[in-house]
Amino acid sequence: MTTLDLIAISVGNTRIHIGFFRGDELDRSWDIDLEDRMQAVEVVTQAWKSCEGSERRAVALASVNEQLAMELRSVIEDQLGEEVYELGSDLPVPIGVALDPEATPGVDRLLCAAASWDLLKQACVVVDAGTAVTIDFVDGEGVFHGGVIAPGLQMQLDALQAGTDALPELRFEKPTGEPYGRNTASAMQRGVFHGVRGLAWRMVEEFARSYEAFPLVVATGGNAEDLFADDELVNRLVPDLELRGIAVAARLALAEAAENEE
Repeated sequence: MTTLDLIAISVGNTRIHIGFFRGDELDRSWDIDLEDRMQAVEVVTQAWKSCEGSERRAVALASVNEQLAMELRSVIEDQLGEEVYELGSDLPVPIGVALDPEATPGVDRLLCAAASWDLLKQACVVVDAGTAVTIDFVDGEGVFHGGVIAPGLQMQLDALQAGTDALPELRFEKPTGEPYGRNTASAMQRGVFHGVRGLAWRMVEEFARSYEAFPLVVATGGNAEDLFADDELVNRLVPDLELRGIAVAARLALAEAAENEE
């Protein structure tokens, strides 16, 4: 099978994540602020040039922001003179679903589920702790059942400040030391931190009760390290899980397309 070198782009609510895969392995990744779009284009351009001698190369993009995805895709295609494949429209996400007929889950959730299934090949819970927190269940047949969506750590802090007269504006910082918040800011930091950790524990228990078996737990997202690095609940901490999902999806779809061309 021809090796595929892939540039995977994930456009989130606040950040753009880019990964350069040489075959199955993530060679390098970048984390770029959403406002620095031209930096993202430059990173993709340089990564594309670095794999000019590859047997086959491609760029694939996934986004939860459709308008921004269209703009970024257009600029990159103009820069490279190559098609940029979009997950969910040009390329399918290789994961089964058991959802309501009208449900439209975010492609980021499906890609994280697909990457977790590809990694584990068994029932798992996927915790993605970013701007929002999603906790989703994938069964032992590789079928995505959905889960829960909650505000992320910073979103909760912002809501506390916006919805009250007395609470301060804060940037999230991981609380350390004793469990007591002995001032307002410390109490707020501990409230959102332990709230998300507690939610994860509770939902894993609920999923396990429904499934009648205890699944493995995979955590990803910008706040995953702070939340779960020392938490016995989580079996795998995979920072680039969505990028790996893009790579899995692109590799399968483009390999099938190449076979059909022969």
